[in-house]
Amino acid sequence: MSHIFDALQRSVTKRTDSAGALSMTGPELLERAELAATSQWKPELQADSDDGLDGPRTNVLFGPDGFGRTATAEDVAAVTLALEAEQRRECFSQFQTLKVSLPEDSRLVCLTDVAGASTEAFRLLGFRVRHLRASKGLRSILITSTVPEEGKSLSAANLACTLAARERLKVLLIEGDVRRPSLGRLFGIPSLGGLCNHLQGERSLIASVYRLEEAGLWILPAGDRSAVPIELIQSPQLADSFQKLNSWFDWIVIDSPPMLPLADTSVWARLADGILLVARRGKTEKRRLQKGLEAMDHSKLIGAIMNSSNGAGSEYDYYNRPASESH
Repeated sequence: MSHIFDALQRSVTKRTDSAGALSMTGPELLERAELAATSQWKPELQADSDDGLDGPRTNVLFGPDGFGRTATAEDVAAVTLALEAEQRRECFSQFQTLKVSLPEDSRLVCLTDVAGASTEAFRLLGFRVRHLRASKGLRSILITSTVPEEGKSLSAANLACTLAARERLKVLLIEGDVRRPSLGRLFGIPSLGGLCNHLQGERSLIASVYRLEEAGLWILPAGDRSAVPIELIQSPQLADSFQKLNSWFDWIVIDSPPMLPLADTSVWARLADGILLVARRGKTEKRRLQKGLEAMDHSKLIGAIMNSSNGAGSEYDYYNRPASESH
């Protein structure tokens, strides 16, 4: 709540010089601010709240039904931003923390080989993604492939770790491939309730997200499903939940199912800001790649990742170029 007070105090201080003496003292104003902010989360207390002030007052910021007549746009913006930040901190305080236990043959190179060539390639990919964020407002990225076993899940996990390590921002990795989940094995975490359980009404969104402290990121695992996967993914609740997650996290990386022959990817593609297509040397067939590109929304295609290339002696080689050049 102190963050809300700080924002209000800054706004009031600026206005005092130009508007003269305020009709309320600083402590009184902050007391009213606390009551108004608390009512955002506990409406049932609003009717019983009392500011404890004697006699009539001319309210500067808050009135009985919201902001007072003299509240400025700056006041409204300051309170709104402070409330959003406070709600965000409250959410993150409730996420459960899990211990990462990587297998000996782990291929999460961004955690096991921080000085390796493969990790450096992911850093380059992360740099290009951050550049697109600045130029195109990129915030959520879908990682997909044309067919299974092309390395999309591994690429998504390594990219998420890279973004979390470099910027120290809040990064969420979503296991959108609910048919064949694999992120739990990659990070060495147990099978947990997650996305499917949330969409089936069994868990809240906050209870479905976990903090992976060693990796520096958060994960929303696939969870357990009892319904048909496509019915869950096409649920209107997914879009609502994704909007909430987008307001909480700085980056969202989605490990999507392959495009062919499933329809799940199209649902995730509508939610994401950008799409990265994964192909594997010696595995991806040209005709399937072409078919996948034809089915994709080219306005969201930001580039491609080539796995198992021979370049630079590294297992991974990355090419991130505009969608118009990715054909």
